[in-house]
Amino acid sequence: MSSSDKLTIETPEQTTLEFPLAGIGSRFLAIALDMLLQVAAVCVASIVLIALAIPFAFFFSSTGLWAFAMIIIVVFTIYASYFALFEALWNGQTPGKRWTHLRVIKDTGRPISPYDAVLRNLLRIVDWLPTLYASGIVTMIVSRENKRIGDYAAGTVVIHEKPLEASRLKLPAAGTLSSPLGLSAQITLEELQVVETFFERRDSLEPDVRWAMARQIANRIGERVGIPPGARPDSEKFLEALAEQRRRSARFR
Repeated sequence: MSSSDKLTIETPEQTTLEFPLAGIGSRFLAIALDMLLQVAAVCVASIVLIALAIPFAFFFSSTGLWAFAMIIIVVFTIYASYFALFEALWNGQTPGKRWTHLRVIKDTGRPISPYDAVLRNLLRIVDWLPTLYASGIVTMIVSRENKRIGDYAAGTVVIHEKPLEASRLKLPAAGTLSSPLGLSAQITLEELQVVETFFERRDSLEPDVRWAMARQIANRIGERVGIPPGARPDSEKFLEALAEQRRRSARFR
């Protein structure tokens, strides 16, 4: 399910994951950066090929034609493989997407596979038609999830990705809370089960899904028991602290 600016997914653990969808502006900024890198790569490769061809030009009259043909092959290879290769190896990101904090994921919330990366980028040439990404822009405008043609074919979306915060957790000590058993005593059995299920699955989750799931669980519990976001900047450590308090309180009952 999606709204005009986010993709919302219900997980098997009954936790809602929300991914902010990338708009046309941010996506084209990423593409512009990637195209600059492609141009730079073509220039470097062309200079190298010309430098290698110069010594042979004195002996073979067709050296220039061979060098030109090699440059055309290099240009095609870089353009055809750049996006698919990076997205397959970098878990849905290219250098441009990484700099602008964007990532390609499946519309189910799962990471993309190499097959998805290749498929969505094979159709990039269709999105270019008739010129300057005209087809892709029209498709993104009419799509609720800002999908271009390649995204429809591969079942993917492009999302904004917030950098992980590295600040320390400021969880109130158990003795400072109104409950004698500390914060963990205010957690319901259902919430505790959700936390424990997350701990069991987190090592098998992709980093982005793991972070998003921890944030959603922490927000649900934190808002209900009155722990503000500033006191729990690291969602996973916040949940670990809750579980540890619960274990300690159980030992002293």
